[in-house]
Amino acid sequence: MGLVRKFIADRDAATAIEYGLIAAIMGLALILGFGAFSDSLASMFQVISTTIDDAWKR
Repeated sequence: MGLVRKFIADRDAATAIEYGLIAAIMGLALILGFGAFSDSLASMFQVISTTIDDAWKR
């Protein structure tokens, strides 16, 4: 029983959990941000590719 109380009172474990949650939220935000950005990035590369192809054919 003393071990459980000692674990609950340990503040370092709470800090580690908080840092883990912050890292998980930041990772999720990055994944969602890249997902929203990928369509516009693909469109931009398509425009560049078309421009290079047109210039090469001249």
